[in-house]
Amino acid sequence: MREVAVIGIGQTVIDEHWDKSLKELAGEAIIDAMRDAGRDYADAVYVGNMMSGSANHQQHLGAYLSDWVGLHFTEAMKIEAACGSGSSAFRQGVMAVASGEMDCVIVSAVEKMTDSPLPEITSELATAADADYEAGMGVSFVALNAFIMNRYMHEYGWKKEDFAPFSVNAHANGAKNPKARFQSPITVEAYTKAGMICPPINLLDASPVGDGAAAAVLVPAESVKLSRRPMVRVAASAAATDSIGIHDRRKPLWLTAAELSSKQAYKQSGFSPKDIDFFESHDAFTIMAALSLEAAGFAEPGQGPRLANDGDIFPGGKIPVATRGGLKARGHPVGATGLYQITEVVQQLWGEAGENQLDGVKTGMSQNIGGSGSNIITHILSTR
Repeated sequence: MREVAVIGIGQTVIDEHWDKSLKELAGEAIIDAMRDAGRDYADAVYVGNMMSGSANHQQHLGAYLSDWVGLHFTEAMKIEAACGSGSSAFRQGVMAVASGEMDCVIVSAVEKMTDSPLPEITSELATAADADYEAGMGVSFVALNAFIMNRYMHEYGWKKEDFAPFSVNAHANGAKNPKARFQSPITVEAYTKAGMICPPINLLDASPVGDGAAAAVLVPAESVKLSRRPMVRVAASAAATDSIGIHDRRKPLWLTAAELSSKQAYKQSGFSPKDIDFFESHDAFTIMAALSLEAAGFAEPGQGPRLANDGDIFPGGKIPVATRGGLKARGHPVGATGLYQITEVVQQLWGEAGENQLDGVKTGMSQNIGGSGSNIITHILSTR
């Protein structure tokens, strides 16, 4: 298998893009990535997306977008894995290049959510849960995470305010990211006084919906010529699944798919948790940030909030997370989120993260969660 490198990226601002269609939004990110890479062709286009068929009444995104950006006659397809769609598409691109089948792949991920009424989007998000025993019973994704968070606090003795640092850190970083949905920092007091959505989850525990697109260009590492940028190679790409329903899991407070995909990624890369300089976790809810840190090996079971309260997740800490705002502040255009995470890792490794730039980072990890933990994709990128 060949080593794979990322040579170009593109991102749109995450916002309510009333003036742009789905293809315009995705096309902007793809064209930016191609220009960044200095490429005007590709062997394939892989598109990550969750709900274009319902929210935008448009399926067949591979051909739809390759035609729009002028990449005619290329292989192109849409890849769906709920909120894990973006990183799943990236993984397909990595495998295509690593296998030798493709020499240049463009991975795109897009979601346009704000054109649809919020109740419809809430219903669509619930389609990533168990249709018979979760969504069919009227349980939303906020409620599913509330069940988990309530049980977690009961089992491990944490209080609601102990989760505040996750949101405070994300918003502080998002305020420095021009692509982020939210541009203002928050305080612990604001967190504790935020309106309740589904106890114990309040407004500042939950990530916002939005419209956004990201893209990346992948090539064999051996083909990358010397440039002003460090070469960012994909050191690991791994995925695992768990039961789609929380009630079917042996350990409902443990993200087994995250543990398995992390272990696979560490084995592939030769790295361990102590070698990871920063971690882009899937903080759709603060409880998921804590569970991800534990399953990925950065904290013991039940001790994810300890890292947050000790300041270890902040810039300069032991394992910085949400370095560009995370899902909480950068925003969560669901099918595109995983690729935003990956392109943000690339920005850090290139030293192009602006005011969010971390010092001396060489290896970053992203973890994208589909459903409530049923499909988890982990990537490690490195300049080492």
